[in-house]
Amino acid sequence: MSEQSSYGASSGGWSQPPPAAPKKRRKWPWILLVVVLLGIGGCVAVVALVANEVSDESDRTVRVRYEVTGTAEDVSIAYTTWRDGNMSTSQVSSQRLPWTKEVTTKGFVKGGSLSITLGRSGGKAVCSVTVDGGSPHTATASGAFANASCSGF
Repeated sequence: MSEQSSYGASSGGWSQPPPAAPKKRRKWPWILLVVVLLGIGGCVAVVALVANEVSDESDRTVRVRYEVTGTAEDVSIAYTTWRDGNMSTSQVSSQRLPWTKEVTTKGFVKGGSLSITLGRSGGKAVCSVTVDGGSPHTATASGAFANASCSGF
């Protein structure tokens, strides 16, 4: 018997190595790329939506109605209004009631304030500001030299 015959090609010992297992492709980099791209797309969509809303709001015109009513006979009235990014202030002294003023304004910042101060004779007065027919913002002053302010609209 020869030495070669006992351990040879038929038993598969020293012949060619077994074939290598196929390399697995990693999927997580592709999944991560898709998640990042979706996140970026979502951020772009949110920024575009906010920019559109800001643009629409800055072009919207609103009507502001200032009103002072009551029994006071001597009232000083001061009101401010934002128009196209600029604040304008007006004042009316020794005004008899009722008093109203209506203005229209547009721009990103709208609104203003209304302040009243009663004179020496006192009495009672209510200031009211209404924007586009919404709920009025009101405040009341009563007594000599009392004041009230309507703001935050």
